[in-house]
Amino acid sequence: MTIWRNALVLSLCLSGLTDASDWPQFLGLNRTGTSAETGLLKSFPATGPKVLWKTPLGTSMSGVAVVGSQALTLFQDDSQQYAVALSTDDGRVLWKTALAPAFENGMGNGPRTTPAVADGRVFVMTGEGLLAGLDAASGKLLWKVDVPQEFGGAAAEYGVSCSPLVVGDLVIVQAGSDSAGAVALQCRTGKPAWKARGGRSGYASPVLMKLAGVSQVVVFDAAGAGGLDPQTGAELWQFPFPTEYDCNTACPIQVGDNQLLISAGENHGAVILQVATAAGGLNVKEVWSSLGKDSQLRAEWQTPVVLDGHLYGLDNSGSAGPITNLVCIRLSDRKTVWQKPRFGKSNLILADGRLWITTMKGELVLVEASPDSFRELGRSVVLETTRQAPALSAGRLYVRDDQHVICLDVRADK
Repeated sequence: MTIWRNALVLSLCLSGLTDASDWPQFLGLNRTGTSAETGLLKSFPATGPKVLWKTPLGTSMSGVAVVGSQALTLFQDDSQQYAVALSTDDGRVLWKTALAPAFENGMGNGPRTTPAVADGRVFVMTGEGLLAGLDAASGKLLWKVDVPQEFGGAAAEYGVSCSPLVVGDLVIVQAGSDSAGAVALQCRTGKPAWKARGGRSGYASPVLMKLAGVSQVVVFDAAGAGGLDPQTGAELWQFPFPTEYDCNTACPIQVGDNQLLISAGENHGAVILQVATAAGGLNVKEVWSSLGKDSQLRAEWQTPVVLDGHLYGLDNSGSAGPITNLVCIRLSDRKTVWQKPRFGKSNLILADGRLWITTMKGELVLVEASPDSFRELGRSVVLETTRQAPALSAGRLYVRDDQHVICLDVRADK
C-alpha cells in the first residue's frame, strides 16, 4: 500500500543520521508504535525475557529513545528534572544534565515526555514545558526555551506530555496559547521558526504524515486535530474534537493512504478522517465515527497500532477508563472482530507480528497480532507500575517504571 511507502519517505525526513533499528523518539521512527524488526521471541521463557540490565533513576513518566549505543530518557530526584543517557551495553550512566526544578502534579510527579534524537542532538521537554536542545555525545546544554512563557501560553493542567517532533531542521511542540497552539523552533539555536493554530494544549504528540500527497504535521490539541505545513506552520485543514478535561492524549494514527484516526477516552470515542485535495488546498471530512459510551475505541492515552488492514488498540470504558478492553478492528468495514474484555490499563507497540504490551501492573504481555482471535503468547512481571510504552531496538526491549529503566533481551536466537 502507498501508506507504507509514505512511511519510508517520512522516516528519511525524520531520522537524520539514525539507523533503521533505532527508536529515536516517542513511539519509534515514524511515531506509529511499529518496528520493522524480526527474529523476536514468539513466547516467553518460564522466567520471562532475560534482563540484560536494570538502572535505578528516579520519578518519571518519560519513555525511552534509543539511538546507537545510547538509551535516553528523563527523570527527577527531590530537586531537579534531568535528561540522562544510558549505555545500551550495560545501563551505566553516560551523562546526566539538569534541566529544571522538580515537577509536581496531582496526576503524578516528574517529566512525562520522551526525548527525540536527530543529527547528534537530543530534544527534551520538562513537565512544565521547558524545551531544551542537548549535544547527544556529551549532554551539554545547547539552548533552552520556556515554551509557555515564550509564546504566552499555559502548560496542560496535568503536565506537558507532548513529546518533541523533529522534522528537518525544526523541532515542533504544542505551546498552548491563543496565538500559538503549536510552534516550531530551530534545532540548532532554539529560535522560533513559526507559530500556528492557537488554542489550549492537549496531551498528544505531533505526528508527521503524508496525506493527499502532502507531507504535514498532524497536531491533536484540546480543540481537535489539524494538519500543518512542516516548514511554515500554515494550517492545511482542521477538525474539531473537544473532550472533557482537554484529554486528547493518544497520537493520531494513519489508517489509510489519505485517512487518519483520532480517539480519546472519557467515553468520547473515535473518528476516521479523510484528507483530500480541494480548490486552493486540502479539505477534511469525517468518514466514520464511533462515539459515546458504546464506542468501539476510546483511547485514553494509548496510541493504537495498525497491521494488515487491522487496528489494535485499548478501549477504555467509562469516565477515566476504569475498564480497559483490548480490541481488534477491521479497517475495511470498521467492525470489531475480537475483543479481550477487561485486559487492563496498558500501553503497546507492534513488532514481528506481535503486540508487546506493558500493563500498569508491571507485566509484559505478548499477544499475536492476528484478526483471527485473541491469543496470548506470554506474560511476565518485569517492572513496577508503568504508563509508558516500550521501546525496541536491535532485539532489545526497553521498559521503565517510576524508578528504573530495564533492558530485556527479546531475540529469538541468542
